[in-house]
Amino acid sequence: MRKLLLSFVLLGSLAGCTAVRDFVSPYRIDVRQGNYVTQEMVDQLKPGMSREQVRFVLGTPLVSDVFHAERWDYVYRLAPGKGEASQRRLSVFFADGKLTRVEGDVKVAEPAPARP
Repeated sequence: MRKLLLSFVLLGSLAGCTAVRDFVSPYRIDVRQGNYVTQEMVDQLKPGMSREQVRFVLGTPLVSDVFHAERWDYVYRLAPGKGEASQRRLSVFFADGKLTRVEGDVKVAEPAPARP
């Protein structure tokens, strides 16, 4: 009986150890949701591009709201099996069917200054 009690105490103390808990925990997959937009894709965007050109570069937007027809939202969320979830967001705005501005976590590259 004493050995059984001692083994329960030992197991209880090991259960609090993170190394043992990580070893025993089940495998969790990475969950990716939304549109993955890279910096290279955003660098291809130029003011005045049509909606079709923007869709060709970035893909179909995750959110296209009927109340904000001149705005497309691209949202990407990564929830790794271990660790903190991260989210990236990019919004493109149109006026008269032409791209006017881009906002969000990924920035449009500034054009290089012209050389004299």
